[in-house]
Amino acid sequence: MGKSILVGLGKTIFSVVILFVFVTAYNEYAEAAGFAIVEQSVSGLGNAYAGGSAGAEDATTLFFNPAGITRLKNAQLILAGHVIIPEAKFKNQGSTHVLQGITGIGLLGNNGGDGGVTVYVPNFYYARAITEKICLGFAVNSPFGLATEYDKDWVGRYHAIKSEMLTININPSIAYKVTDRLSIAAGFNLQYLKAELSSAIDFGTLDATGYFAPTLPAGALGLSPQLSDGYVTLKGDSWGYGFNIGLLYELSNKTRFGLSYRSRITHRVKGDADFSNVPSGLSLLPVFKDTNASIKITLPDTLSVGFYHLLTPEIAIMGDVTLTRWSVLDELRFHFDNPNQPDSVTTTRWDDSFRYSLGLSYYASKALTIRTGIAYDETPIQEARYRTPRIPDGDRLWLAAGVGYTISRDFTVDLGYAHLFVNDPEINKNPTGENALKGGLKGTYDANVNIISAQVTWRF
Repeated sequence: MGKSILVGLGKTIFSVVILFVFVTAYNEYAEAAGFAIVEQSVSGLGNAYAGGSAGAEDATTLFFNPAGITRLKNAQLILAGHVIIPEAKFKNQGSTHVLQGITGIGLLGNNGGDGGVTVYVPNFYYARAITEKICLGFAVNSPFGLATEYDKDWVGRYHAIKSEMLTININPSIAYKVTDRLSIAAGFNLQYLKAELSSAIDFGTLDATGYFAPTLPAGALGLSPQLSDGYVTLKGDSWGYGFNIGLLYELSNKTRFGLSYRSRITHRVKGDADFSNVPSGLSLLPVFKDTNASIKITLPDTLSVGFYHLLTPEIAIMGDVTLTRWSVLDELRFHFDNPNQPDSVTTTRWDDSFRYSLGLSYYASKALTIRTGIAYDETPIQEARYRTPRIPDGDRLWLAAGVGYTISRDFTVDLGYAHLFVNDPEINKNPTGENALKGGLKGTYDANVNIISAQVTWRF
């Protein structure tokens, strides 16, 4: 019996991983602060994820607190999907160019259109009891990601044109019911990361400022600043690993508290740097040639604490506070195998940030649950000079609502919607140092996000 369960579980896991990889292969996204993905549950979305570490109402608790699966009365398989519709429109407010004092011309280009990219984000969860005290779970999701894309001739093209990052996290867990009130759990995370970043290169300004001297004197190529652009595209992927742990304490049948932690994961991304539209006059120089490239990036750890309390048989309130350790991101440094190509550096200097949420559920009947919630998501980017158009992040206010309906003993359908108000992110970079040739990008974003989600739970 035990062997057949494990064999069946193995086949299910393999099939879902393949399906998940196929579905997410062209979907990159970021809708929590920084480039974290909080959209890991549709039932949770309705409460703005206020029930996160303590809700434990279905198998999606595997992401937020795996100790919660000890509360499930049946084995569960959950498939969920989120359509995320972001809007990020830049407004130029006097962006400057390194040669502006000589030419009188600032940074040229349009506002780039809408940098937001509508995407679909899937989730998968499976949980079942093995004994009265031991439960196993398996989850496949995407904890981090980003996607922005602007016009190729926009004012910030030297900073960013296209940015995509995808993570796929494979997360088996085991939970143990220590007592009737206390459960603990641990999980292992095997994570795949794929990224693609592109930007323009101002060969005209490089020529005018003598970047290629002494081989080529300043102005030798006869290129015009900002009117002789080339492009670079960086692509790479990586595997990393980490762990997560959780604790759930049930003070009574009406009240429970949760604590969960997800470790940071370090990726050593390796790939290629492809240069295009490079002026023919540079063919004899050893720079701006296609080469291998790499970057080391550490994705942050998170710590969450939350509560769930049943006020009446029909009404429950819940809350959650999550700390994300974004301070692990001090800079993004791409190193090129070509020893003549300097590193590409973007200074980030992000701070740790908190997410606060409060939710309410109304159990209208045995079949129908109505949810609502509010959350405040702090941005880790505290200074406009460290904000990049690749991630035009700002503080976010969530307003969410959802409904769950049990259509039979075995199946429940959940729907959710959230609107995120983003606090007008600002960018203010000076055309010096690492930004000297990229330009002094300055302006604000008009940004918001809509999320529409659906989930099916099968109990067996």
